[in-house]
Amino acid sequence: MAADLDKDLDPKLKAYLNKYIDQRIVEASRQVYDAVNRKIKTVENKVNEVELKTQKNRVAIIASKGTLDMAYPPLLLATGARSMGIEASIFFTLYGVNILKKKARLKVAPIANPAMPMPVPNIIGALPGMTSMASMMMKGMFKKQSVPTVRELLDMSRDTGVRLIACQMTLDVLGIKQKDLVEGIEFGGLATFLEYGMGATVTLFV
Repeated sequence: MAADLDKDLDPKLKAYLNKYIDQRIVEASRQVYDAVNRKIKTVENKVNEVELKTQKNRVAIIASKGTLDMAYPPLLLATGARSMGIEASIFFTLYGVNILKKKARLKVAPIANPAMPMPVPNIIGALPGMTSMASMMMKGMFKKQSVPTVRELLDMSRDTGVRLIACQMTLDVLGIKQKDLVEGIEFGGLATFLEYGMGATVTLFV
C-alpha cells in the first residue's frame, strides 16, 4: 500500500518530502554530534583539572652556594634523579651561579670548617695558600673515588635532561653576563622556579 501511495504522490510533493526528510536527518545527526562533542570536552576538561592537581615525580633544587664542596650535592642529586626517570631542575641563585661559569675555579676554604677530613686550626687556615691547598686536596679525594668533576656533572646534567636555571636577578646584581656561563642553561626569575616547584614531590635548598 505504501508503494501505491508513493506512486500516487505528486512528483513535486514527493521531492519536497524527500528533501524535508533529508534535512531532518542531517539536523538530528548534527545535534547528536554536537552533544557528543560537548560531553567529550567536559571529560577532557575534568581530566586536565586532575592532571594539574596531581603532583609529578620531580625534584626541585635550589643551589645557593658557590664553593667546591657545595657544588656537588645539587648536581649529584639531580643527575641521580634523572637516572631513576625522575624530572629534575636546579635553580642557581646568589653565589650558586658561580657553578655555571665557563671559567669557574671553585674552592673550599679550610678556615672555620671543622668538617674537613683533616681539621685545620683557624689561625693556620687563614694563612695564604691554605685555601688552594684544601681545594686541591678535595679534588684529589674526588678523583681517587672516580667522582666526575663539577664541569663533567654539568655536562651530564644537560645531557640527561636536568633543567639548569640561572637566576637573572642574581646575574644583574653580581654583574655576571649570560655569555660568561656554560651553554645549554635557562635564565629566569623566582616565578620560573616556583611554577616548576609547585608540582615537585621533592624540594631541596643547598
